[in-house]
Amino acid sequence: MSALPPCPKCNSEYTYEDGGNYICPECAHEWSATAAVATDEVRVWKDAVGNVLQDGDTVTVIKDLKLKGSSLVVKVGTKVKNIRLVEGDHDIDCKIDGIGQMGLKSEFVKKV
Repeated sequence: MSALPPCPKCNSEYTYEDGGNYICPECAHEWSATAAVATDEVRVWKDAVGNVLQDGDTVTVIKDLKLKGSSLVVKVGTKVKNIRLVEGDHDIDCKIDGIGQMGLKSEFVKKV
C-alpha cells in the first residue's frame, strides 16, 4: 500500500487519490498531486509601503495606535528598534520605550 500525504488543511491521515488529485474525506479539501510535492513556502513580512521586513529592523509607526485596556497611545512617528517577526495576528513583537512589550501589525509600520 502506498503512503499518501496527510491533508495540508486538517492534517488528516485518511486521504485518498482520485485521478490526479488527493481528497480529504474529513474536511473535503482537494489538492493536486503535483502541489503535494512542492516545497514549503517561506513567509515574507512587508511593511505598509511594501518593504520586506527582517528580524532586528527599525521601523516607525505610521498611525496612532490605541492600546486596548489602557489609556496609552502609540503616536505616529514612534521609532521601534530591534523588531522580532512572529507568526500570528500581530506580525511584530517589540518593546516600545514608555509602553513596554507589545505586538504590532506590519501594515501599521514603515521600515526606516
